[in-house]
Formats: sequence, C-alpha cells, structure tokens
Amino acid sequence: MVDDFKGRGGSPWGSPPGGGGGNGSGRRPTPPDIDEIISKIQDTIKKFLPGGSASGGKPIILGLIVLAFIWMASGLYRVLPDEQGVVLRFGKFVKTTQPGLNYHIPFPVESVQTPKVTKVNRMDIGFRSERDSGFSTGGGVADVPEESLMLTGDENIVNIDFSVFWVIKDAGKFLFKIQDPQGTVKAAAETAMREVIAKSAIQPILTEGRASIEIETQEIIQAILDEYNSGIEITQVQTQKADPPDQVIDAFRDVQAARADMERSKNEAEAYANDVIPRARGEAQKILQAAEAYKKEVVAKAEGEASRFLSIYNEYSKAKVVTKKRMHLETMEKVLADINKIIIDKNAGSGVVPYLPLKELQTGTN
Repeated sequence: MVDDFKGRGGSPWGSPPGGGGGNGSGRRPTPPDIDEIISKIQDTIKKFLPGGSASGGKPIILGLIVLAFIWMASGLYRVLPDEQGVVLRFGKFVKTTQPGLNYHIPFPVESVQTPKVTKVNRMDIGFRSERDSGFSTGGGVADVPEESLMLTGDENIVNIDFSVFWVIKDAGKFLFKIQDPQGTVKAAAETAMREVIAKSAIQPILTEGRASIEIETQEIIQAILDEYNSGIEITQVQTQKADPPDQVIDAFRDVQAARADMERSKNEAEAYANDVIPRARGEAQKILQAAEAYKKEVVAKAEGEASRFLSIYNEYSKAKVVTKKRMHLETMEKVLADINKIIIDKNAGSGVVPYLPLKELQTGTN
C-alpha cells in the first residue's frame, strides 16, 4: 500500500492536475481551475442558443417563448356587469377593478376574485324558511324564539320576525375587512332591532309603528357595518311578523278587541257630538235672533205708542172738548166693533118704533 501510494506521486491524493508528479513535500493537491469550469458552462449554454452547435436548440427556444406568451396572456380577465374585480398580489389586496376587460400580473404573482356586487342577499332574523333550512317543515317557516323574542320599552315581550336585504358596496372591504359577512350582518341586525324595540311601546310595534321601526333599524345596522368597514350596504329592513308571545296571544287579542270596541264607541260618541252640538248651537242662535227681533219690535211699538200719545196730548192741549169727543168715539168704535148692537131711542114718540136691530139690517143688506 505504501509503495502504491509512492508510485502515484508519494501522496494519497495522486498527482496534481496537469499530470505533474508529487513534490515529495506532503502538501494537498492544487484545487480545480475556476476559469475552466466557467468556460465549460458557457459552452453548454451556447448549444441551446441560436447559432449554437446543437441542432435541437431552436424548437426549445420557440417552446419557451410560446409558454411565456401564454403565461402573460393568462393575466387577462373579464369582470361582468354585476361583479367587481379584486386584485391580490401574493395574497394581499391591491386594488379593485370595474366591469370590463382588465389585466393583472399572472399567477403566482397576482390573482383576482370577482364577487357579485349587485346580487341582493337576504338574512332572516327570528325565523327560518324552507329555503334556508333545506327541508320541508310543512308550515313553511320555523320560529327561532331566541332571536325573535324581544323586550319592549313598556316592559312587554313581543315576538318579531324580520328580514334584512343587503348588497356588496365595496368588494375589497367585504372580502378582507370582515371574516364572516353573513354572521356580521345577522349580529348587527339583531342588535339594532333589539335597541329600537327597547325604546318603543308594544302598541305601535303591533300596529302603525312598523314603518318607522324598519327605517330606524336600517340606519343603525348601516352605522354598525360602516364602523366595521364591511363594504356592505343595507337596502331594506322588512318586518315579517310582530305578535305577542304564543302563550299570551289569545288574551292579548281579547285586549285588542276590547280596545278596538272602545275606539269604535269613542268615534261614535264623537260623531254624535259633532252632529248634535252644531245643531244645538244653530237652535240657540235662532232663539237669540228671535229674541233680538222681538225686543226691537216691542221697543218700536212702545216708541210708536209714546209718540202717538204725545201727538194726542198735544192735540188735546189745543182743543180739549173736541179731542175728548174724538177719543170717546174712537174708543167706543173699538169696544163695540165685534158686539151685537141694538139701539133703542127712549125719546122716540108713540108713532116711532124705538127698536133698531142693526145686525138684522146688516144681514139683510148683505
């Protein structure tokens, strides 16, 4: 073994590159030449370049060019009218694009998501329909008491079911600002409705106050979602049902019927009052006007009598005998006007009948 090593140059590593023998000093061989290695690599690359020594280089280059073109063309994407493009670069949100043909750096650098932003989504609170449950329940809907039972401002309990309709307003915020859009909308809607119901009495909730409750609830939900930067827009809140709890609904309906009867009786009384009072006022006004007319008539008569008395007195003071005679005759005329009269002349002679039947004479004359 020792002689064999010596025959190879006196070193176990053999002769140094270049065919030189060992120097007998015991040092390690010379390392490979770097320039020579680089030169060999360059020669290998030239074989695949145009004009190289290898005959199959051109098809490979053309194939690489076609693959590169296909890769670049894969960056084209189309956003439909009801969608919004969301561009991600290495998974990070970069920008949003509008409907039409757009371009992004191909995979794996950038990717695109296209959520539908005009689709109206619906969230039911307090009940689940067959559409949501996926199986038929026979009744069409299933009540969810833990969502629908709410405490009112006057310390009553109301069973209210409602639906929330929403669309995507900003696709970027919708995809990356909230983790569970459906759950977020549901929680915000239930919170907002409980807040509004807690400030309202039960009577307007069950009757004419539903419209204002829906509007106020929609505003509160939108404020909550805007605070979360959710990119969601609430389009409508629609009340499906508002009733007392099932355990007391019969008694409550009796109370409502009694209240309706009270309102009906009140309206009938008001209608009767509106009919009687104006009529009584008219009668009172008529009596007042008749009294005023009678007053004027009496005063006018009294003034006329006084004026006539004064005129008679003036005539009497001028000619007392004549006036007395005229007054006597006028008075007798009035007194004897409607009385049957017989005139007897006591001074009549024996040849003259002292009896004058005026009534029979007037009848004969007629």
